[in-house]
Amino acid sequence: MSSSGETWAVLLAAGSGTRLAEAAGGVKKQFLEWKGLPLFWHSAITFSSTPAVSGIVFVFPPDQVDEMRDVVAKLDGADSLGMRFKVTAGGKRRQDSVFNGLNELPSGCTHVLVHDSARPFASVKMVSGIIDRLRSGNEAVIPAIDVTDTIKEVEDGIVEKTLVRSRLKAVQTPQGFSLPTLYAAHKQAEDEGWDVTDDASMVEMAGKNVHICDGEEGNIKMTNPEDLKKIEADKRTIPCVGWGYDVHRFGEGRPMVLGGVPIAGGPEVIAHSDGDVLLHALADAVLGLFGGGDIGHHFPDTSAACENMSSGIILKEVLVKAEEAGVEIVHVDLTVISQIPKLSPHRELIRKNIASVMGLDKAQVNVKATTEEKLGFTGEKKGIKAVAAVTGLKQI
Repeated sequence: MSSSGETWAVLLAAGSGTRLAEAAGGVKKQFLEWKGLPLFWHSAITFSSTPAVSGIVFVFPPDQVDEMRDVVAKLDGADSLGMRFKVTAGGKRRQDSVFNGLNELPSGCTHVLVHDSARPFASVKMVSGIIDRLRSGNEAVIPAIDVTDTIKEVEDGIVEKTLVRSRLKAVQTPQGFSLPTLYAAHKQAEDEGWDVTDDASMVEMAGKNVHICDGEEGNIKMTNPEDLKKIEADKRTIPCVGWGYDVHRFGEGRPMVLGGVPIAGGPEVIAHSDGDVLLHALADAVLGLFGGGDIGHHFPDTSAACENMSSGIILKEVLVKAEEAGVEIVHVDLTVISQIPKLSPHRELIRKNIASVMGLDKAQVNVKATTEEKLGFTGEKKGIKAVAAVTGLKQI
């Protein structure tokens, strides 16, 4: 088998997941959301992050395939996988769904990974390891972990045999195969009426060797209602920092406003909005907390609606976006850099106003002012600039 062909993934999301669906309010497990995305999409992201994977075939329930084709397109539009993908309908049994997926693979595909979308935690490292083994000549490679419990064979409530634990492995997905090997096994299963629980079993029954590689303890399968807690427990809070910077020229324009406070006697600034350099830097820093872009994107200076807009409105709107992104702002540190005017008379009022707008205690807001020792455009009294650092906490 040539190692130069493409490797595709068949991502199975066609099951009914009855046990878990009842606990999840009727939502099938593959469509449950984790970190704001359905479980099946997390596996898609893992495959898209694996350089050796060329594409994905999504397999969905037949009665939802049209709907899910639109969902996948929207998810990819919002944050592109950067790879080819196809969407197809599953079958009655798992092996029927896999076979439908295999029939969608392109002619250049030589290896395939079959993965259950109910395992959203598989890593790029593990997927890459499976592909490396396939390209080295193995026809079938499956990840597995050691069994830690004693396993007994039981019939009618009576123990028949205690199995040797050292010879047992718990098998996971994705399972990797040479495409001709897996396709031939599926054809044989169809001809001879096999009913199997995974593709490795089918390949074994076809007389081929199935090789084991290291699985991952974290690569759990969402099966029972208790497994929902594993998703919930995975949420954690991390610190995040946003940084903002803005500049305005002095000149005939708008009265100076800093931090929402009018600065009497200060030079006028040239600006499209109200020219509050401090709130502009602060708003950019808030957007930086969650990867929200910059204020030029959200409030372009080419927009008539933004002309003379209060920077307080801009700040409040980005604060709403931060809240929607799950960010809690805990501290703000601001610096105004200008030769004129002196800001010490206004510092506490600016600090109090910003704390009020942001819903923070005044102790969580720091406002500083400095000059650049008559250097640069600020030192030459040609303009003013501000920088902002905002610290937040985000749940992921």
